Amino acid sequence: MATVAPPVTQDATSSKGPTAMVFMNMGGPSTTDQVGSFLSRLFADADLIPLGRLQSYLGPLIAARRTGKIQKQYAAIGGGSPIRKWSEYQSAEMCKILNYISPETAPHTPYVAFRYADPLTEEMYTRLLDDGFGRGRGGRAVAFTQYPQYSCSTTGSSLNELWKWRNRLEGKDTEGPIKWSVIDRWPVHSGLVEAFARNIEAKLESYPQEKRKDVVLLFSAHSLPMSVVNRGDTYPAEVAATVYAVMQRLQFSNRYRLCWQSQVGPSAWLGAQTSDTVEHYVKKGQTDLVLIPIAFTSDHIETLYEIDQEVIPEANSAGVKRADSLNGSPVFIEGLADIAAKHLASGESCSLQMGLRCQGCNSEKCRQQKEFFAGQSAYLAT
Repeated sequence: MATVAPPVTQDATSSKGPTAMVFMNMGGPSTTDQVGSFLSRLFADADLIPLGRLQSYLGPLIAARRTGKIQKQYAAIGGGSPIRKWSEYQSAEMCKILNYISPETAPHTPYVAFRYADPLTEEMYTRLLDDGFGRGRGGRAVAFTQYPQYSCSTTGSSLNELWKWRNRLEGKDTEGPIKWSVIDRWPVHSGLVEAFARNIEAKLESYPQEKRKDVVLLFSAHSLPMSVVNRGDTYPAEVAATVYAVMQRLQFSNRYRLCWQSQVGPSAWLGAQTSDTVEHYVKKGQTDLVLIPIAFTSDHIETLYEIDQEVIPEANSAGVKRADSLNGSPVFIEGLADIAAKHLASGESCSLQMGLRCQGCNSEKCRQQKEFFAGQSAYLAT
């Protein structure tokens, strides 16, 4: 695994370095004792799970009722989520490559900011300041979402949290605050597509050659409440774009479908559900299926428990399998470095698309956050 990088100060000899590379993701409890606090933060987030005016009451209630069940699930996958391990590894390895391919912005220092688990955004930001960024010293930081496909409920929520802590910790600093930019989506990047395609090809090799072309590929992504989808969230379209790009790379070698997993609660969520899809195909005689976690960049409970220990065993078919997650894939990590290097060279603070709010968005917080990150472009050249 990657070694921990030493603190970086503003003494770099490169023309634009040092640069903090902040990987953003939802995170997961590293131990079963952390499940309660993880769920409390998750159900308190109206960007992810909108519960209306009763959010502050219903969120803690739902979290408390689910804690015991979810603790057992994490215990079944080894006692905690591996997402922190993989995030720290991926970010550190990416920074090593960046130091070589983008020397003008080196050294690049890896950070991880999770939305619902340690290290939280507040902890990451405090570490940035302690490491020599901001506090009158300036410095460049890139918020690199590890959700390849943008959603207001995932990347948007993480950016809202980052913006909040930036205002709390640096809001009064007019002399030398951190200069931020955002890599907010990358659903069809060639490195992502190639990494997925290679993992699918490897799994198809496990079937007898005469059956291989008849295997159905089921791309599975985390679902969204329909209230978020109907507001105009771009996530479903961007996930579909990833799926299509992967199938193009595979030369449409197999039939395929996109399905959705991890629904919570009684409200309507985007479907068809992954579990139902597998069940229906197996009942119809299509017993060779490969599940591909297309919106996840590493293993966590949605792959290791929900798919591996619920969906696949319930199918009761030896032909139902899962493609490996991206995890430590060198192709994937090289792709991350390419995305980051091109972003650093572009001078842009975020994508053009990020500035456009959803059709039904009425969130003042969302508006101000987007304006802040878009406005950072004026400072990046100085």
